Amino acid sequence: MRIHCKVVVIAVCFGVFLLLYFLGGNAADDPPLKEVVEKVEAGNSSSPSPPVLRRDVAAKLKRKPPARVGFGAERRKEGKAASRGAGVNAKSRQRSNVFQNTARRTRAENVMHLAVVACGTRLDETLTMVKSALLFSIKKIKFHIFAEDPLAPQFEEKLKQWPRAVSSKFQYSIYPITFSVGNAEEWKKLFKPCAAQRLFLPVILKDVDSLLYVDTDVLFLRPMDDIWAFLKSFNSTQLAAMAPEHEVPKIGWYSRFARHPFFGVTGVNSGVMLMNLTRIRSTLFKNSMISGGLSWEDLLHPLYQKYKNHITWGDQDLLNIIFHYNPECLFIFPCQWNYRPDHCMYGSNCKGAEEEGVSILHGNRGVYHDDKQPAFKVVYDAIQEFPFEDNLFQSLFYPIQTKFLDTVNTLCGRIPQVFLKQIEKTMRKVYEEKVVHHVRPHK
Repeated sequence: MRIHCKVVVIAVCFGVFLLLYFLGGNAADDPPLKEVVEKVEAGNSSSPSPPVLRRDVAAKLKRKPPARVGFGAERRKEGKAASRGAGVNAKSRQRSNVFQNTARRTRAENVMHLAVVACGTRLDETLTMVKSALLFSIKKIKFHIFAEDPLAPQFEEKLKQWPRAVSSKFQYSIYPITFSVGNAEEWKKLFKPCAAQRLFLPVILKDVDSLLYVDTDVLFLRPMDDIWAFLKSFNSTQLAAMAPEHEVPKIGWYSRFARHPFFGVTGVNSGVMLMNLTRIRSTLFKNSMISGGLSWEDLLHPLYQKYKNHITWGDQDLLNIIFHYNPECLFIFPCQWNYRPDHCMYGSNCKGAEEEGVSILHGNRGVYHDDKQPAFKVVYDAIQEFPFEDNLFQSLFYPIQTKFLDTVNTLCGRIPQVFLKQIEKTMRKVYEEKVVHHVRPHK
């Protein structure tokens, strides 16, 4: 009998405990709903909401949450978790939106933009430049290719033939040659075919924030990421970066022959030009024509009209004139980022290349296609002929190193370390990233 009484007492106590537990759980879930309703009422204090609206709000908040909350969350069966799950869902969605926006910004920041203008017979030269950029760069690249109508389908055909492992590293858009102001035919003939197109990049690529422009005869001997990083070195007024036209004023072209204003002591070379397009579009540029300043687009045509009888190097001369009057807008990077025959054909005069090696090789004067500067041609031929999936050292670096022995009788060929130092360093880095780090066992 006593045992029976004890069982009854225990059962009653357990029942009371369960009743209190559920009452307490419901009471704990109620305040969030009250707070939400009070906030809705407070937000509409000027026109109080009727009781029906408050019940609707409460009903919406008490709806059962989706089966999946966050990553891998299990479906809850208890009815008391509904309102709590709705709050979790709202926070999860908010965090998810923040994550997605951050991810989009990160993806945008991880894509570099490179523009090139190709006309006439520059198809193969342009593709070799694109190839050199892809061989070493780390971030993905978006290529903006401005080409004459006959070349556009040829670019499409060639780029689609590249291996999938390579094509996954880049995107590209092909644009027709267009000039927003002035006479198009006049702009086309300003210097080399279509070269003046580079002046209109800030106007055409309105959705691009920053951009690296290069001539078709440029080769990257280290990751494009490294020159892209110069954007972070710009101060608050700088909006473009170029290298000097020459290191020695006594043998520089602008310092001896120019009949128009130019930047600094020796002028600048526009074959490699890093630009913050957003800043360019929003700046009024000082000039010799009006006192108030002109936007980039409004400046180009009147500037050309004023100086067209005095300029020799076309669009490069116009850029020199612009930055002569706006020197605070230009960032100057060292000569090894735009290394040309002028840096070695009169004797070595680029100290940065002697110390660090050439970062970007610029084969102007047509030296990739004749025998005047064989040191430049050796590098171009090796990159052009390199099969994408071959070993970099065996199929690229060693052929360059071997063929350089045939150039030692030339002024540029007598300093092979200038051409080989950076490319060897870059290849070792690529090898370590692609091979050593993947093979090394995880600790």
